[in-house]
Amino acid sequence: MTFGFIPSGAAPAGTPSGSASRLSRTLEPAEWAGAGIPLLRNPREVVTGLHSRHRPTPSTAVVAVLDHEERLTASASFTPRSAPADGWEFRNALLAHLRRVIPHDLRRRTPVRTAVLLYCREGDERWTEEDGAWMWGLRDACTLHGLRCGAYITLTRAGWQVLGEGRGGRRPDLGSPPVPLGVSTAFDPPSLPSPRSASGASEPLRRAAAR
Repeated sequence: MTFGFIPSGAAPAGTPSGSASRLSRTLEPAEWAGAGIPLLRNPREVVTGLHSRHRPTPSTAVVAVLDHEERLTASASFTPRSAPADGWEFRNALLAHLRRVIPHDLRRRTPVRTAVLLYCREGDERWTEEDGAWMWGLRDACTLHGLRCGAYITLTRAGWQVLGEGRGGRRPDLGSPPVPLGVSTAFDPPSLPSPRSASGASEPLRRAAAR
């Protein structure tokens, strides 16, 4: 299910002008880093909690809404349809799932909740055009749902990486078994900076990672 309307002048994605439009709906790492995205206090805890809750596989996107204390308010996981990466399509998918699991905050003058996105994919931690489309989609979906745009995190076989921040770790990774919620894990030293189903959970995100 998608929401929103494509402008009448929009060209099909297969045409040269359509491809140019699709490429314009991406964010480069420098643009993302300069957008004032709030930093997560404990990204490993967020990643571990979402990985344990949703058990994502390759090509799974997990969008989560956190309150001002970084507690999980709602989350949803889904697999986007296979097509050229397009921020418009990603925005529509994210917005549809946000609408299913949590009411919008459009009546508030200032957003009090933050949406973060964990995307599981093959490849390494370096930015890709697909990542740029997800960043564009997350930012736009947050605006339309009255949320603050938060971190974009990738999960690969090498571990997890908060794009635009240079923070990451080796566990969990794309192939690691989920840690049961509420169980602490051994300390996993962060990696070096590189040369982002539905449930309306109201309970706090479990403290599943060691400090």
